[in-house]
Amino acid sequence: MAEENVIYVGNKPIMNYVLAAVTQFNNGASEVVIKARGRAISRAVDTAEVVRKKFLTDVEVKDIKIDTEEISGERGDVINVSSIEIYLAK
Repeated sequence: MAEENVIYVGNKPIMNYVLAAVTQFNNGASEVVIKARGRAISRAVDTAEVVRKKFLTDVEVKDIKIDTEEISGERGDVINVSSIEIYLAK
């Protein structure tokens, strides 16, 4: 999987990520990965659904991977953060 076919979802509006995914597919990518952690997970799911249902109806969800990552906090404590990877394919 090429790194340019990965979209990291953060706090921007959903349509920014939708545009990035649609652009990747229009540039010839056969697969795009949408990745998010923590509170951005719902935004990643929304992005995948908008791409599939509104823009590119021939795109399907190939795979979904969920995980929990341990991140060191500011005070040295360890925090568990959920993460998701949504694989979209034409």
